[in-house]
Amino acid sequence: MNEPMPEQTLNGNVILVTGAARRIGAAIVTCLHTNGARVAIHYRGSADEAHELAARLNGIRADSAKTFKADLLDVANLPSLVSAVVDWGGRLDGLVNNASSFYPTPIGSITEQQWDELVGSNLKAPLFLAQAAATYLRESGGGIVNIVDIHAGRPLRNHLVYGSAKAGLAMLTRSLAKDLAPEIRVNGVSPGAILWPENGMTETVQQTILDQIPLERPGDPEDIAACVLYLLRDATYVTGQIIAVDGGRSIGW
Repeated sequence: MNEPMPEQTLNGNVILVTGAARRIGAAIVTCLHTNGARVAIHYRGSADEAHELAARLNGIRADSAKTFKADLLDVANLPSLVSAVVDWGGRLDGLVNNASSFYPTPIGSITEQQWDELVGSNLKAPLFLAQAAATYLRESGGGIVNIVDIHAGRPLRNHLVYGSAKAGLAMLTRSLAKDLAPEIRVNGVSPGAILWPENGMTETVQQTILDQIPLERPGDPEDIAACVLYLLRDATYVTGQIIAVDGGRSIGW
């Protein structure tokens, strides 16, 4: 008779989450911390939110969270970001590439700066962070989770640069899973309608989206966080997969 599998735990694991000060990133950090991880909270401009989040988590467990400021478009400094996290935590067990720029780029008005920013945050930075983290993740047998998007496979009107970058991230996820195996598992989470864009969206557009969702409601950031937790803690025989957390929207609309 087979012995039962031991319960997986994040106790003592050090996990870096990018874009972690607010919204989905903060939910991921909070979930991982609740389940025993020490969390490295990356931010670029949201300093107050990052420090408040770290202070709250450190109030629960001392020295269990620390903030790290970095511009992910500055690729040359990404190894220094990873090294700083390891210097603090003593190891690295997980990398969650969550940071993302998102805005429309209608054809005819696209600039090179927009291309550099959208591709840089959504595709280039995850690649070079994974490269910088690989040595440490091999030592710990750790994992990488990339936050993709259902629009990596189904275009969103007027967002062709963003969609292309996320499509590239989906392929990067699968490619890294092959190239970093067997020591490092690499997977993705593909959110649907979780949080409405901060730059506003009409109620009509929101309702149109909800009509496309079999579960007939938007999701919560905690839904994404729970999937990240599963992939980092429990999915020890899963790699190269991208899980849609979208209420069934990707079935087709």
